[in-house]
Amino acid sequence: MNFESINLEAKFACFSDHWSPRVVAELNDYQFKLVKAEGEFVWHSHQETAEAFIVVEGTLEIEFRDGTVTLSAGELFVVPKGVEHRPVARGECKILLLEPRNVVNTGNAGGELTAKNDVWI
Repeated sequence: MNFESINLEAKFACFSDHWSPRVVAELNDYQFKLVKAEGEFVWHSHQETAEAFIVVEGTLEIEFRDGTVTLSAGELFVVPKGVEHRPVARGECKILLLEPRNVVNTGNAGGELTAKNDVWI
């Protein structure tokens, strides 16, 4: 067993690309992923799972077809399973995601922002 804590700030310092989640831990079949965000992501949904966004630094807007939720550092929001959404970061934002292993970041949308799964740092 590893008795070392995971320093999120140090892990965020290990990468610079945006919209490309990095796994830092697992809990059963769920992964904790760090992602740096800036600009607009794609409209997408995850038909099989909900997705938790925890903002570590910055501000994140999560747009829905009928409204928007704005998250600041220290705030959490869970996007329900199957709900179409689009994350938007007007400046760089650091996010901790919690979602099941093998979830594709672009959900049903695909495209050039689709990141590799299970990339650990």
